Amino acid sequence: MSRIYKIKDSVTWKEALDEFLLDKKAQNIADSTIEEYKYRISLFFNLYPSAFNDENISKAVYQWMAEKCSPSYYNLKLNYLGAFLKFCVSKGYIKDNPLKDFKRKQTGHRIVDIDEEVIIKLLQLPDKSTYSGLRDFALLLLLLDTGIRPGEAFQLMPDDIDLKNLKVHVRPEIAKNRCYRSLPISEITARTIEKLLRIKPPEWKNTTVFCTFEGKPLNRHTWGDRLESYSKKLGVKIRPYDLRHVFALQFLRNGAKEISLQGMLGHKTLSMTRLYVDLTQKDLRAEHDNATPLQTFYKSNTRKRKIKE
Repeated sequence: MSRIYKIKDSVTWKEALDEFLLDKKAQNIADSTIEEYKYRISLFFNLYPSAFNDENISKAVYQWMAEKCSPSYYNLKLNYLGAFLKFCVSKGYIKDNPLKDFKRKQTGHRIVDIDEEVIIKLLQLPDKSTYSGLRDFALLLLLLDTGIRPGEAFQLMPDDIDLKNLKVHVRPEIAKNRCYRSLPISEITARTIEKLLRIKPPEWKNTTVFCTFEGKPLNRHTWGDRLESYSKKLGVKIRPYDLRHVFALQFLRNGAKEISLQGMLGHKTLSMTRLYVDLTQKDLRAEHDNATPLQTFYKSNTRKRKIKE
């Protein structure tokens, strides 16, 4: 006989989700991560509104996971929904977690290398005469100047920007790895952020640096929509995290050391940083093939005389 998942009648999925998110906040989980939990879990139950009952939960979960998608997206669904269902088991809201035996799929690390000309054109697209355009331009400069994670940038407060000393302070509570780091910024980035802060309405003084037109904190979905609109004009797909890759690769190509890149990106170990190093080594291979002196000396020699047997 198949096992039936019994869910308490007095608890709805929304109530359970509220409790789950409160538990995450108590664990000092980043606000951006909490919002992502809320978005992913709500997405599932909005697609399967009758899933939170003893007859349908397992079927809905299996259908959700069976949908064709990339390994990365599969793992996202598994991580967020799995954590929520595990919490519900611990609270007695469900008897079992249908995802408990599911395994993560292997994924290759996706590092995007975008042509310099595309980035130059991207920086020309925001209309800096409008608030939204100036905000987009300032955020683009910050991302390309520091490699800061988009989720960290969205949570920056005005006090986190040290315009005098040209630094951005990433507080532990907004850093993905919960470690503080100080990021140097260029003068153009600082001047643009300063201008953005000056034009913000007085009632927005306690809001994040990068706000929507309504004064609400920018998030990955809103920023993703903005980049999508720019991508259509460029004819090149650019995602929010791609600019972090652009920074890392160009930082190394311009002569920065591996350990410096690790500090800028906030990697706890060099293993992820070395993926960028490995990719730039391919540049070195191509440059060597084109520029090695043997291209001149050896070809010149072979034209002048044949090699004796």
